Amino acid sequence: MILKINGKTYEIEVEPRRTLADALRKDCRLTGTHIGCEHGVCGACTVIVDNAAIRSCLMFAVQAEGSEIRTVEGLAGEHLHIMQQEFQNHHGLQCGFCTPGFLLLAVAALEAEPDLSDAALLDVLSSNLCRCTGYQNIIAAVSAAARRMKER
Repeated sequence: MILKINGKTYEIEVEPRRTLADALRKDCRLTGTHIGCEHGVCGACTVIVDNAAIRSCLMFAVQAEGSEIRTVEGLAGEHLHIMQQEFQNHHGLQCGFCTPGFLLLAVAALEAEPDLSDAALLDVLSSNLCRCTGYQNIIAAVSAAARRMKER
């Protein structure tokens, strides 16, 4: 099968039951996608598939064939993505395990709806779990990135 990830093509062989998270990490060697709960609860495995944030532990790799997939490795070009920069500026991470999932969740939400209200942003972010930061810095980072992304 062929997966298109971050603008590159990966030809891999996977069993039909292999999750997209496992295929990304093991077959494509893109280890920025983290595996946490493996039940779709924590959001650490969030990636963007066809412009929508999805839990890659709940999707089979074969379901993603023909789709455009973005992982955290695909966010930065020559420079950090605005969201990554604001996470750095606002200390929106501690251990960093949940960070790739939060980055991609927030980017997908703001690309789809640049005018999300603060309440809507909180609702979106509440779907991912962080065990170290207390969320305040994550919220501040995403809010700052939202303003900058809207200005672009």
